[in-house]
Amino acid sequence: MKCFYKALLVSWVLFEGVLAGPWSAWMPEHMSAFEGTCVVIPCRFSYPDELRPSAVHGIWYFNSPYPKNYPPVVYKSRTNIVHESYLGRTRLLGELNFRNCTLQISRLSPELTGKYYFRGDLGGYNQYTYPEHCNLEIINKPTIVSPPEVVEGTEVELRCVVPDNCPDMKPIITWMNHENLAEHSVYAQVEEEGGTWSLVSLLKFMPSRENHGHELGCKVTYSNTTFEFDGFTTLDVKYPPRILQANSSVEVIQGSQVVLVCTVDSSPMALISWLREDEILHKDMAGSLTLHLDNITHLQDGIYTCAAENIYGKDNHSLALAVLYAPWKPVVNASVVAVEGEPVTILCSSQSNPEPMITIFKDKKPMAMGVYQNQVALEFESVTHEDDGEYWCTAENQFGQRSTAFNLTVEFAPLILSDSKCTAARDTVKCICAAKSNPEAVITFELPTRNVTVNETDREFVYSQKTGYIVTSILTLQREVDSQLYIVCSARNFYGTRNQQLQFHHSNSLMWAKVGPVGAVVAFAILIAVVCYVSQTRKKKSMNESSSFMQTENPPVAYSGDYRTPGHLEKSEYGRCDKRLLNKDLGIDYANIDFTKLSTKDSYTLTEELAEYAEIRVK
Repeated sequence: MKCFYKALLVSWVLFEGVLAGPWSAWMPEHMSAFEGTCVVIPCRFSYPDELRPSAVHGIWYFNSPYPKNYPPVVYKSRTNIVHESYLGRTRLLGELNFRNCTLQISRLSPELTGKYYFRGDLGGYNQYTYPEHCNLEIINKPTIVSPPEVVEGTEVELRCVVPDNCPDMKPIITWMNHENLAEHSVYAQVEEEGGTWSLVSLLKFMPSRENHGHELGCKVTYSNTTFEFDGFTTLDVKYPPRILQANSSVEVIQGSQVVLVCTVDSSPMALISWLREDEILHKDMAGSLTLHLDNITHLQDGIYTCAAENIYGKDNHSLALAVLYAPWKPVVNASVVAVEGEPVTILCSSQSNPEPMITIFKDKKPMAMGVYQNQVALEFESVTHEDDGEYWCTAENQFGQRSTAFNLTVEFAPLILSDSKCTAARDTVKCICAAKSNPEAVITFELPTRNVTVNETDREFVYSQKTGYIVTSILTLQREVDSQLYIVCSARNFYGTRNQQLQFHHSNSLMWAKVGPVGAVVAFAILIAVVCYVSQTRKKKSMNESSSFMQTENPPVAYSGDYRTPGHLEKSEYGRCDKRLLNKDLGIDYANIDFTKLSTKDSYTLTEELAEYAEIRVK
């Protein structure tokens, strides 16, 4: 109490000089006090110096300075008549004769909130209501003052401010829910401002994002009373974004739907963006952002990043999105045209995920292969005409297969094939010359002994046709062959010329022509002997088989060379083989033929018929 009045005296001294002059007064513009406690309103007034009153009286009014309005009287020095609301609640602490109008109001209640005016009464007409007044507020909770900004990692100080203007009751301040704050500490101090006193408790701590939204309380109590007043505040901690949830790297099949979600914790709310490489795909000021990718293609393969940013910092998270797809149609650097003997390299490439297995085939035979490669090379150190042809490049993985055909064209000098030959009949010679080359060869036939050269332009003698790289020319000569005749086939193109003498392959008619009639007689005799032997052997066998079945009613047939029945066989046919047999079987009277006079053609015909007959008999 003594300390309180000492402080009040100091205030009086400070304002004494200010109030010198005509009618004027000083008191705090605003004061507050807890309900049920008390408040002391410091007051100082002055009046003109020429007035020398023998006694000074004063009146405190509530909410109006004008007596004619009959405002409630709070305190009156001449009498004890006051408004019922203030009975037993007010007393004057100041000495009016010393121009001190300090007033104490006890047992405060909410209806006492309002404006308080002082009126000086020096006697007679020297009465004056001072316009200066004090606004009294009756409160029921302390004031918690937070700094303008609470930032994570930066020390902060909270103030719990309690009015301390009642000399009879001293407040006690306690902090609530502060135990989990990092590096917290509590201090207390008394502050004076504008003639009012306050007890302040300071709570210092290091805020974190976990403290955001945390409620802190300040409790005020008074000794020997049941009074308790609580005040609360919610911490608004500012902190940079932190990504709480985002997709991991993922593999998807082309054509699928992909949903990427990014959830962020930040204060204030962060700007969230989804990016692919450096391209922004979607952004929003939110706590979570979802990116939808429909019917995804290989073009959307890449690194995706969720970026979150506010004024206090930023955070990001990246993931790899791999789009799996079947190989593209293989690409070959070009269909190649090469000259035989040159080195050749053919590249075949494709793209897929996972990387493909690429194989180059020719005639279903693999020529080159690469596993998990985007490109394969088919290399020939020295290409040959056998390498010419159609090739296929196939790329495949577990999602599909694609193929591309290409050609390797090899240009080479002519090659004369083994089918090239001459065939001679009695009065005709046919020669075939087949040459393989690229480009197409020009074929000519040369008869050196006749000093003659014939090519396809001589259509009377030469017929030509082309199949692929093979050109076939046929030379036909209407003449008999002689021992000096030989024919040369010549094939020529841009890369060279190939010559080859054609070998003669004689037909059967030519053979008989060279053997002549004498040879035909010898051959004929040999054939007759063979036929007779085979025929008699079969007939003996048939007779034996017939005798073994004599007991049957119908004897079985005895088979001969032409399947005749036994009833038609002549007796001489069982014992010997003579010209009649041949005459019966072949229908020709061979008994009267003079073989020495047969021409070559007749000898050939006769021998052929006999050979046919021998074949029937043997069967």
